[in-house]
Amino acid sequence: MDTSRSGRRAVVGALASLLLLVLTALAGPTATATADGHAPPAADPQAVRDWNAIASDTISANLGATRPSGQAVIWHGFVSAAVYNAVVGIQGRYAPYKWRARGPSTASPEAAAVTAAHRVLLTYFPASQAPLDTAYAASLARIPDGTAKRQGVAFGERAADHLVELREGDGRFATVEFTATPAPGVWRPTPPAHLPFIDPWLGRLRPMLLTSPAQFRPGGPPALSSARYAQDLNEVKTMGARTGSPRTPQQTETAQFFGGNLTVQLQSAFRDHSARHHLRIAETARLVAAANASATDAVVTAWDAKLHYGFWRPITAVQLADTDGNPATEADPQWQPLLVTPPHPDYLSGHTAVTGAVTRTLAGILGTPHLDLTFSSEATGTTRHYDDAGRLNEDMINARVWGGIHFRTADIDGCDAGGRIGAWTLTHYFQPLRPARPHASPPAPSTCPHGSAD
Repeated sequence: MDTSRSGRRAVVGALASLLLLVLTALAGPTATATADGHAPPAADPQAVRDWNAIASDTISANLGATRPSGQAVIWHGFVSAAVYNAVVGIQGRYAPYKWRARGPSTASPEAAAVTAAHRVLLTYFPASQAPLDTAYAASLARIPDGTAKRQGVAFGERAADHLVELREGDGRFATVEFTATPAPGVWRPTPPAHLPFIDPWLGRLRPMLLTSPAQFRPGGPPALSSARYAQDLNEVKTMGARTGSPRTPQQTETAQFFGGNLTVQLQSAFRDHSARHHLRIAETARLVAAANASATDAVVTAWDAKLHYGFWRPITAVQLADTDGNPATEADPQWQPLLVTPPHPDYLSGHTAVTGAVTRTLAGILGTPHLDLTFSSEATGTTRHYDDAGRLNEDMINARVWGGIHFRTADIDGCDAGGRIGAWTLTHYFQPLRPARPHASPPAPSTCPHGSAD
């Protein structure tokens, strides 16, 4: 036998085997064949959407659907991050969130996703065990029994346990008090209920993505003696009044439309977008997790500023304008806003910070500020479609002014801070595992009007 020819054949064979391994790796885990030699069916993203809706119902049931706090956003951030890790840990495609574990490529991503969501929700909301267990059994029943399902369940449990462990000692429910003495410009409880500062611990919560709650803290509200402050006060006094305002019916409807539960509105919009655009399960999990994680840190950032600056709300400022030392403002002791003022300080606006973060994050994921999001509002019973991120942010900023509950500066600065968080989110997390194409779209620009998030 020719030993040199035999050696060459061995080398060629080894190279062929290596090439096959490389091609298999590039194809990704979803190309793994089943026992009968066929590729497994595509994972159903409906599993992610279903448990996002279940999470919304569970959180609302435990917190109260109308709780005037950003706390609901936090829980969505936790649940969606665990679901994301469960899915991409099996399928690859995107970098896991603060985790290095990988699941079997043969595991069911649907089983992993529903298990992760169920386990996180059950950990934080044990009072909802009965409905959660019922929903979980129904979800598992739709997945064929077998090794893939068992592997998916096991990996989903690992993803959930990792998230719960990651968030231990993060400052939730810590005793944080707002102790500033009432004075001109300083927040104090507002009518009608005069409730204390709600959930101040949110401003000290360890962020999901940022290095600290104050990382993107803006410079603060305008000085009471400034022309900018007088402009803000006089605008909200006129446009945000409950009666006698020159608001158009459309402006009033805008204020009321976004005066309800923003968290529920956002989750519904995410699910709708994913379904209409036929996003795959990893794409759906990534969109929801990235948006909710950035929204979580937007809440932390907003509450950090609320604690730090403690700026009074329009209802207090207008009624006590004769104490602000600004000759361009005039007190109206009977003034009332269109919407009920939430029980926490004005600066920053939580609504605009969250929306600014979400729109910047989604614009980066989609590669365009044309987001194609549909919102509905229980407050008005109407639906709105937003193709443009800037228009959504503009309406949100105006809504809080026209509702009489925020000064415009708090809204604009909130959107800008949220935009910075959104940019940070996609720079540091939720990245594709494969390098970007040479001609890939550049990062999305700011989606906030009158400000830059760069």
